[in-house]
Amino acid sequence: QVQLVESGGGLVQAGGSLRLSCTASGSIFDFYGMGWYRQAPGKQRELVASIIKGGSTNYADSVKGRFTISRDHAKNTAYLQMNLLKPDDTGAYVCNAELVTRTGLSKYWGQGTQVTVSS
Repeated sequence: QVQLVESGGGLVQAGGSLRLSCTASGSIFDFYGMGWYRQAPGKQRELVASIIKGGSTNYADSVKGRFTISRDHAKNTAYLQMNLLKPDDTGAYVCNAELVTRTGLSKYWGQGTQVTVSS
C-alpha cells in the first residue's frame, strides 16, 4: 500500500521561507510525476508546482521565481522550496503523485500540511 507523507509546513512571516517534503512509501515500481496543490479557504484547489519523470517542472504564475520543486529519486521524495512567501500563499499544501505499483498506474494524495504566512 502506497502512502504519501508531507512535512515542513508551519507559520512564517511574509518574506520568509519554508521547505515542504513529500515522501512516498510502499511497493513503488516507477514514478511518473509529483505535484503540490494548494487549498486556501474559500478558493479552489490549485496546482502550485509539478515535476515529471524526465525532470521537467511546471509552476503556477503566482509562484514563479519564488518556489522550486525538486525530487530525490532514491528517496522517493519531492521537495517544494518556498521563498519570499506572501500572505496569499497561505493554505493547505497537498502532495499528489502518479506512481506505478503492482496494480498499475494510480494517483495518490497525501493528507496535506498547513502553511500560514503572516503579514
